[in-house]
Order: sequence, then structure tokens, then C-alpha cells
Amino acid sequence: MTINMVDLKTQYQHIQDDIDSAVLEVIRSCQYINGPAVKRFKKNLSEYLGAHVIPCANGTDALQIALMALGLQAGDEVITPAFTYIATAEVIALLKLKPVFVDVDPHTFNLDPSKLEAAITDKTKVIIPVHLFGQSADMEPILQIANKHNIFVVEDNAQAIGSTYTFANGQRMKAGTIGHIGTTSFYPSKNLGAYGDGGAIFARDEALAQRIQVICNHGSSKRYYHHSIGVNSRLDSIQAAILDAKLKHLDVYTANRQKAADMYDDAFANLEGIVIPKRAHNATHVFHQYTLRVLEGRQKRDAIRQWMSEHKVPTMIYYPLPLHEQPAYAHYADPSAELPVSERLSAEVISLPMHSELTEDQINFITQTFKEAVAKA
Repeated sequence: MTINMVDLKTQYQHIQDDIDSAVLEVIRSCQYINGPAVKRFKKNLSEYLGAHVIPCANGTDALQIALMALGLQAGDEVITPAFTYIATAEVIALLKLKPVFVDVDPHTFNLDPSKLEAAITDKTKVIIPVHLFGQSADMEPILQIANKHNIFVVEDNAQAIGSTYTFANGQRMKAGTIGHIGTTSFYPSKNLGAYGDGGAIFARDEALAQRIQVICNHGSSKRYYHHSIGVNSRLDSIQAAILDAKLKHLDVYTANRQKAADMYDDAFANLEGIVIPKRAHNATHVFHQYTLRVLEGRQKRDAIRQWMSEHKVPTMIYYPLPLHEQPAYAHYADPSAELPVSERLSAEVISLPMHSELTEDQINFITQTFKEAVAKA
């Protein structure tokens, strides 16, 4: 059987009529930029999340625009986890801000709130928790620390759209709508993915949402009048139409991913030397990735990958280097800071195929092959 890390073809076949008619409607309308499809998707996603939504061109733009909206100055410090995708640090550096790397929880892979206080200085202006692999970071203590020090919180929700976080008092909020600003990516492989690039920014405060919208549109709220420095970052109408058609299925896609993760968990729960992903008690996991840890480290992990590849099962390493060890960002790292968890995870993690179209036969084949790989490595 053919197994893919992501199966967009089968997903498309299941909703082909909806997608084709949505795209054709845009083409016939000839309204390709900020047309009715964009406005409809913006409205529907806003209702789903319970926050204002500002669509943009991609997830990296979303992060950059979020930071631009906060009135930061060159040299201001932005705390970010050391174990995440490069875009989180990239936008900080591009805006002449300073990324400050903090370690993550070894079980959830998300920013460790207990490490935050030690990283805060009088220059700290923003904390960016990343909801990695599909599970919200522990936002309640992060918000408490941020409020104590008057620091903005910008959520990088590129991998966890649809995840729900529950506060101690029972209040529930969607990931990406909890801090001052949230961002997401609609890259095709995401849980809610376009057929090209796309992204969005979320804010519960209306004035802040309007400021973000102006930045996305060249710093303009009235055509040819520009009151602030902005960028050109738009979600085109065809991608919006596709996303709106898929948004109706997002909760079903999430349930399918969770079912696949349950099968993986059952297969690997007692596999010696392998740690299955933890599901936090206060956050739903939407499993953008299903990521295991190989406790013996890089050599065994890489041997497992080789076996899997030889047996036609793809795997990925997210991520092979923590941010503070990336050549482009190493000079930002504090030599005295210790980031052992991020360094260890980079040597241990391995992600298996995860998408909404996985069949039981495919999962059984993947789990059996992985067990064989572990035994052989």
C-alpha cells in the first residue's frame, strides 16, 4: 500500500464537488482579491473561533504583522521556545528585535512556563508560546506571568487550529484566541490547509484587529492614504473559497486524527524505549503531527527511520536542530542559558504519518513496521 505523511489527494476526492464548485464560483465572479469568498471565510472562521479574523498571505506574515501591531522598538526582547519551527524566530530577527530562547516541557513539547520568569528582563515585551504539533501550550500560567510583567502574548497557532484550552475555572477557549494576538498558517499540510499559501491573524480586541487589518493593507484604511508602515499580505479569493469549504469538515478531520492517534497510542504504549505523545489534561490535541520520542537518542532514531524508509513508510524529524543551534540564530543565544530539553528532543523525536484520511489497514501496517524497526535498530 502507498502511505504518505499527508494525503491531500484522498481528502480532495472526498469533498471534490464542494471544492470544485467553490473555486469555479470565484473564477466566474472574477473577484480574485478581497472578494466575497474572503469575506465569507473570514466571517465563518471568526464564528468558529470566537475572535476577529484577519486573513493574510501566509503564516510567517501573520507572525510578522502581529509583532508589527504592538508598537515594538528595535532591541526589544521576544521570548520564544527553543524547540519550534524557524519562522517564529525569523520574524523577530527581521523586525530588529531580539529572540530570547526558553526551554520546553519534555512531555508536551510546548513552552515550559516554569522557565519564563528567569528569561524576563526590562526589555522583554512579548512572549510567543507555540502550540506545537496540535496541542495548546499551558496558557493560564503563561498569561499570569505576562500580566504580572505587562508583556504581550502572541500565540503561534500554525499547528493547532481547533484545539481547545480549559482554564482552572472551567472557561474554554480556542487556541489562538487566548493571548493578545493569535496567528495561524493555512499551508496545504495543516489541519485546515489551502491549496497554496495562506494565513490569518486573530484578536479579540476590535481596535487591535482593525490595526492589524490596516498593516496587512499597506498601512492604509482608505485607498491611497497611508497612515502607518504596512505590508501587502492578502489571502486570495480562491484559497479563501477552498478553506471555507474545508472549514465545514474541520471537526471531522480532527476526530479522524484523534482516532488515528488513539490507535498509535495503543500500539506503542508499552514499547520499551519509546515515549508516546502526552495529552495535557487541560487541552485537546488535534494532532497536526504524531511525534514519538526515541529515548536512546539520535543513532537509534536514525536507524529506525532507515528501516521505515526501506519498508516504504515515511517519517519526519520536527526538528533536527533547536533554534539556538541554528547557524543563523546562534549569536542570539545566551551562553549561560541552559536548554537541555530542546537539545535532547531534537535527537529523539520522530513523527509518523498523520492525516485525516488514514485507514485502519494503513495504521496497522505503520505500527507493525515501527515495532519491527525498534526491535532491529
